[in-house]
Amino acid sequence: MKNRMFFVFTVLALISAVTLVPVTAAGKPPSVEVQILALNDFHGALDPALTKPSNTEDKTKWYYRGGAEYLTKFVQAAEATNPNTIKISAGDMIGATPLLSALFHDEPTIMAFNLMGFDLSNTGNHEFDEGWQELLRMQSGGCHPTDGCFPGVPEFPGASFEYLASNVFRLDTGQTLFAATSVMEVDGAKIGFIGVALESTPTIVVASAVEGLMFEAEVDTINHYVKYLKDTEGLKAIVVILHNGAGAASSHNACNYADPFFTNVIMQIDPEVDAVITGHTHNAYNCQVKVKKNYDPMLVTGAAYNGRYLTDIDLTIAGTNGQVIGRTANNIPVEVPYLGAVPDPTMKALLDQYRTASAPLANRVVGSITADIKRGGNMDESALGDVIADAQLAATKDVGFGEAVIAMTNPGGIRTDLLYAQISGSELAGQVTYGEAFAVQPFSNSLVTLTLTGEQLKAVLEQQATAGSDGTGRMLQISYSLTYTWTTSALVGSKVTDLKINDVPVDPAASYRVTVNNFLAGGGDGFTALTAGTDLLTGMIDLDAFVAYLEANSPVAPGPQNRITKLP
Repeated sequence: MKNRMFFVFTVLALISAVTLVPVTAAGKPPSVEVQILALNDFHGALDPALTKPSNTEDKTKWYYRGGAEYLTKFVQAAEATNPNTIKISAGDMIGATPLLSALFHDEPTIMAFNLMGFDLSNTGNHEFDEGWQELLRMQSGGCHPTDGCFPGVPEFPGASFEYLASNVFRLDTGQTLFAATSVMEVDGAKIGFIGVALESTPTIVVASAVEGLMFEAEVDTINHYVKYLKDTEGLKAIVVILHNGAGAASSHNACNYADPFFTNVIMQIDPEVDAVITGHTHNAYNCQVKVKKNYDPMLVTGAAYNGRYLTDIDLTIAGTNGQVIGRTANNIPVEVPYLGAVPDPTMKALLDQYRTASAPLANRVVGSITADIKRGGNMDESALGDVIADAQLAATKDVGFGEAVIAMTNPGGIRTDLLYAQISGSELAGQVTYGEAFAVQPFSNSLVTLTLTGEQLKAVLEQQATAGSDGTGRMLQISYSLTYTWTTSALVGSKVTDLKINDVPVDPAASYRVTVNNFLAGGGDGFTALTAGTDLLTGMIDLDAFVAYLEANSPVAPGPQNRITKLP
């Protein structure tokens, strides 16, 4: 049924799926040099990250990475080398954003990319964080339906770039949420772009955010529209913008070809595709892949996250037949020395309006820490995960607030570290501002306390082995009241042993009150066993619980990371 719906919806969508955006109008030269500047997973990181070696306070060795004011200068410098430049985002431009963007429902980030002159973006999973109707507002503009227009900042006109979503269908209309493809003409040469969302988006966002939408398979969608662009539009230069990607490589201009993404996705794509601009995994890589004999290799690129790299793709297109006859790519680190750094003045003037409007809230000190408190990887118990889970238990353990005995949260909801020396406003070292706390937990998820049996709780923990959109696993961060042993080599279903709550062995038949966020309660990240929970009680926002914990317990020390005993 799903495949039948795909082809029916595709036929309906083709009427409006393709847009023609002329960049220049000229005769056909022997060949055309086209530059594509690409990035992904910016996540509203409008302010740069200050990076400094941990073993020195020598400011000559500090530098800024990313940030809109410095990214703008790199974009401008690259664009100055070629007037035939197209600018692309491969998704997650917004969502999971720091306070400077999120307080204004990510309008500042859209405005920043408008100012940089971006042309196209596909939809990442985080574009759906506030629901697909809000994403439509990001494209079309207007005041927020609840909060209205924000005083002291520019009116929001919507994105001047075009969103693409070839595999996201509206069930009410049968058409794609945004156009499936875009054809851009540069100095007489035409390039077709196919924008593709992560097909597993519904499993990693709150269910209500994508209600009424259907996400189709990435590879099937790509190959369908490659054929359409070739047969109907007569195009031979085709670029895919895909919000999915590969693991880390040995360098930012290399690839790990053993990564399953290459076997399962890239090698299955029609070899007529010239380049695949990827995202989602937050890794920087760049390589050429021979997909099929007798075809030119396919460029595959990723630009990490937060604007820390800018991918420069150069395509040579034959003027005679529109075929790509040359291709190279380079990932450029967006780094500037801390001393003497000069931000782009126009971008700074735009962002300063939002900084002024948000400063009273962002700079409010809510607590303090004794040392750096860091998040870990997906399969780690982290110091920050311990603290956040404890905060959520503290907010829901009392009568009337859930009577929880344990709390668990997903590592993907913890977006950055709390650093002792970080100074984001006028606070002292060790102090934590509201803006810094917000950057850690930006999703505004509600806490949900529910009842699970001991057997159901173990089933949830066993799902850690295969959780996440890529099925590689996610280790839930747990409160001090829960302990267990995890055996990595054991079969799924037998990995969790010695499960205890407050040092008492868990009874498979007994009932326990458990706090998670509403994303997990709905089965997010593959934790479907949580949907068996009963007697749900919705409580405060997770960020509010975190702030309240900091206010009540400062100075807060890093979590002990001793709740999960891991065995080989």
